[in-house]
Amino acid sequence: MSPTAVQGTRDRLIDAAMNLFWEKGYANTSMSDLLAAAKANSGSFYHFFPGKEDLLLAVLDRYLTLLQPAMLGPAWEGIDDPIERIFALLARYRMLILQTDCTYGCPIGRLALEIGPEQQEVHRLLAKNFDGWTAAVRQCLAQAADRLPAEMDGERLSGFVLAVMEGGVMLSRSHRDVKPFDQAVAELRAYFTRLLESPKKTRKKKGGTGE
Repeated sequence: MSPTAVQGTRDRLIDAAMNLFWEKGYANTSMSDLLAAAKANSGSFYHFFPGKEDLLLAVLDRYLTLLQPAMLGPAWEGIDDPIERIFALLARYRMLILQTDCTYGCPIGRLALEIGPEQQEVHRLLAKNFDGWTAAVRQCLAQAADRLPAEMDGERLSGFVLAVMEGGVMLSRSHRDVKPFDQAVAELRAYFTRLLESPKKTRKKKGGTGE
């Protein structure tokens, strides 16, 4: 088997797992489901992955590499304002909710709720995926720092934005209605409006003082 074919089989297994873990859940996806979807045999599977959890780890690594090209890049195309980039990212999730008739669930969020606490390496990569998302939001906040209150904590606020997204997606999926997501984002928008309208103080520079 050529190196290209070998890599193709591995990629097909990962692609199949991404779809099945999202649609059916990790526990409900059987080995036969994976092999059928990937058009692979068990020998090929065990050539690449000692077990199902190892495939899950590869899936989470793939999500990390896809954050920029599949989510951030398309959401931010043509948008220069860093605050609007945050809401454009949320708008992309809204689009996914509508495209799936409100059955969309964040694949990372779904796995985080399903995977048991004993699978520590899986949770480490789940957290790393969430960290990648909040890092992108923190970058936007840093770029808009001169418009935001000096005491604003970028780490806490980016976590709040993630909580709005995850919670809004989960509620919309449960209610089969985009309204909960829209309400959560509207409250976040109102909060940002208050931040942007609040009196600004001079930020202290590292090694110096602010007046």
